[in-house]
Amino acid sequence: MTLPSFTLNNAWDAPLSDELRKDYMHDLRRFLDARYHSDTAIFPDKDHLFRAFDLTAPQDIRVVILGQDPYHGAGQAHGLCFSVQRDVKIPPSLRNIYKELHSDLGIAPASHGCLEEWAKQGVFLLNSVLSVEQGKAGSHQGHGWEDFTDAVIAHINTLDQPIVFMLWGAPAQKKATLLDNANHLILKAPHPSPLSAHRGFLGCKHFSQANDFLKKNNIDTVDWALTDAQGALQLNPL
Repeated sequence: MTLPSFTLNNAWDAPLSDELRKDYMHDLRRFLDARYHSDTAIFPDKDHLFRAFDLTAPQDIRVVILGQDPYHGAGQAHGLCFSVQRDVKIPPSLRNIYKELHSDLGIAPASHGCLEEWAKQGVFLLNSVLSVEQGKAGSHQGHGWEDFTDAVIAHINTLDQPIVFMLWGAPAQKKATLLDNANHLILKAPHPSPLSAHRGFLGCKHFSQANDFLKKNNIDTVDWALTDAQGALQLNPL
């Protein structure tokens, strides 16, 4: 098994070229190579480490949602924060995201947890750490991912187009120190986890605020409704 090169082969390569060549990234690649070759299951699959970058080019970003690290259950993570494959049970945090979306915009919760449709509309679904070991939340923290995603966020901060940043939970909100561009909107709320969602995530109305901001800046709003495999709108309740 060969780990993908830290070359993204898309529009992110140019702005991140210097970062991808730094020593800590070489160290991170060696660490990941060893972990993916070990007997421990690593998520997401190596080919999906940079899935968020594959689906959302920097010039297309309208909204950034920050997560912490990938889901650590088998078959869940596929490179987009809070998202799981369509045939995987919807995790509790995502259920609360759907609840808030329903309360805020009246969009019925989807019966699956795949958020690729959001990513393809310019919603950049980025985790602070892009890999994890099965059953061990936070197991790949402190190996370089945080430096890399800080650089990514710092680059997004420099972009001219107005962008909405949704910072949910304390780890995501720490990234606000990287955001000083007055063109952007920063929204903060507790994490959607069942442990904290009732402390202010539910009722935060970030989805409507994001679309209002985009509309005010003459940018197409995000269609937050998700479709099923046949292309029909999901209307099934949680």
